[in-house]
Amino acid sequence: MTLDYLVRTYGYLGLFLGTFFEGETVLILGGLTAKLGYLKLPWVMFFAFLGAFSGDQLFFLVGRHKGVTLLSRYPKLQTRVDKVHKAMERYHNLIVLGFRFVYGIRILTPFVLGLDKQFKAGRFLILNGLGALLWSVVIASGGYLFGAALQILLEDIRHYELEIILGISLIGFILWAVHRLRGK
Repeated sequence: MTLDYLVRTYGYLGLFLGTFFEGETVLILGGLTAKLGYLKLPWVMFFAFLGAFSGDQLFFLVGRHKGVTLLSRYPKLQTRVDKVHKAMERYHNLIVLGFRFVYGIRILTPFVLGLDKQFKAGRFLILNGLGALLWSVVIASGGYLFGAALQILLEDIRHYELEIILGISLIGFILWAVHRLRGK
């Protein structure tokens, strides 16, 4: 089983699942693999949009229906919830459109918005859709352009593609792990 086979066979599913939960690194890799010819950029954007949108809708609904219970069970979350509330007071709709671009608040923001009974579910649905669309196009394009820049720098990128993909994945994992450890 080769990397080529895995990416072509499971790449879109991996994009959907990766963007459902977090996704910046996954989506950059999706754009890069589109530039390398393994995936198609419009489909990368589409599956990233679906993953981000549906994940955030789920976290909003969890906040709406189980948020108070979860906060009572995990009181350490309250300080982070308060930070998101302050940002909402200041930036209103912009926070819903742009929270995906801020590392570390991707899952928490829709959860907190779901806690706020005055924040209408229909409003979140529309703003979440617009934000997910913007995010998937911008980040996937960034990965695609990163791949184009690599091709310019390296005449024969195919010799290094496995190392590049593994390196980016490792960097993304390290950033995620450091973030998780700092949070604890």
